[in-house]
Amino acid sequence: MVQGVLRPRLSLTGVFRVGRVDEIWWKRSVSAVIALGVPDLVLVALGRLDLAMYVSAGAMCALYTHALPYRRRARVLAWIGVAMTATVAVGSLASALTDSAALLVAVAAVMAAAHRLFCEAAKVGPPGNVILTFIGAACAFVPATPGQVPGHIALTALGALFAWLVVMAPALVRPYGPERRAVASALEAAALITDAPSRHRAAAAINAAWRAVLAARPSGLDRLLVQAEEALSRPPESARLNALAAGLRAGNVPDVELSDAQVAELAGLAAERHAAASPSVLLQGLWPVVLRVLVSALLGGWISLLLGVGHPYWAVVTAAAVCQASADLSWRRAVQRVWGNFAGLAVFALLLPVSRTGAVALVLLILACQFVTEAMITRNYWLGTVFVTPMALLMTEFAAREPGAGLVMDRALDTVVGVVTGIVACLLITNHRAARRTERALDRVEEARAKAADAPPAPAAAELADALVGLREAADIAVGEWWRAGLPEERIAAVERDGHRELAALQSGDR
Repeated sequence: MVQGVLRPRLSLTGVFRVGRVDEIWWKRSVSAVIALGVPDLVLVALGRLDLAMYVSAGAMCALYTHALPYRRRARVLAWIGVAMTATVAVGSLASALTDSAALLVAVAAVMAAAHRLFCEAAKVGPPGNVILTFIGAACAFVPATPGQVPGHIALTALGALFAWLVVMAPALVRPYGPERRAVASALEAAALITDAPSRHRAAAAINAAWRAVLAARPSGLDRLLVQAEEALSRPPESARLNALAAGLRAGNVPDVELSDAQVAELAGLAAERHAAASPSVLLQGLWPVVLRVLVSALLGGWISLLLGVGHPYWAVVTAAAVCQASADLSWRRAVQRVWGNFAGLAVFALLLPVSRTGAVALVLLILACQFVTEAMITRNYWLGTVFVTPMALLMTEFAAREPGAGLVMDRALDTVVGVVTGIVACLLITNHRAARRTERALDRVEEARAKAADAPPAPAAAELADALVGLREAADIAVGEWWRAGLPEERIAAVERDGHRELAALQSGDR
């Protein structure tokens, strides 16, 4: 077993620890406020706030992809927009075709499982599947007629298109901003290496930066990133690394000289880019998690119905949010979810009277909650849910007003039901493949390097390149599965570095 991979232990260590705010939280906040606020205020002016749920669904796409380079961001965000539009279509159509709450719960649960599969397979990243599931489940329980469904789909598509334009707009000013920011963060983290924890944080930042650089491939950034990698194996030149990072953040790409070993690593990296990867096994290890979401969401919604809760889809969303890649992570998420939701209900109770003073007040409160959420959720998930909860409850006011006490009670019961079913499903449906696959990928690279000494250069280089591609894919899947805290980041960075150099030596004939 590789040291550092998570093991289920159902611990509460660090569950409520408040971390540093994410560097780009305000980008998500501002984008979401613009994407949500503009169409919602237009609907207020038109007197059609009842349609705000559907245009807001598309606008919520503005929460995604802010860490991705723009070239990749454009594609991924477009697919998220398509997924969101399809989600609203399925939810609205189900609402129009049946009045059976039990059947609608089943539809919402299937959508929840599909959303998890889509987000993991497409490597969507935070906020992941929960936003899609919330929108789809809510639409399924908002009354609709078949004739209204095309309009709902069109509004969602328009909202998603506007969100795409908002999120892509900064590319006009800083077209290489995301990848430069990622490399600058890696350089700064490398400059701070003094002990094992700081080395682990630097390795994680370096791995994240490589993902951004490989997706964008801009000139010069890979040369800077290998400078950060050197700090993993020898004392860092902190002043120099910080100076390089400062240059990047100022909008420049500093020119650096590379050692022969660093040149070899970049040559090996180029060979990996052009290697023909083996058939993807991307879905391996995802099915236990998808099944976990399906079972917990289905049971949570049905139990909520049996208890007489008026909004059973909230239990579906909670169960989907709780289900993580391991029992330990699911347990931590459950505790954070309960704590944050109950605190959020108190905030909702305070905001509800203000929200009912008028449509503009309602929209502005939702936008304020969204803005604060992005600042808080990167510090700790439970802090984010304190503001997500009132925002989600306030959004139900778009369709119709309901007694505030009933909304609070329903959400409290659904939180408990969803958390319990989510934890039970995670304990009964085990998933160890994500961690094991990363371990096997690491071992495969090292075995390929060992065999290269006695093998002809061409097949040895092909095998090593294929192993490196497999390692990167396995590590990316593990990050998407929220194994981030337990990944052997230092070993991944070292194995990739040494593998690229070995690959370059094989291709140049030096071996």
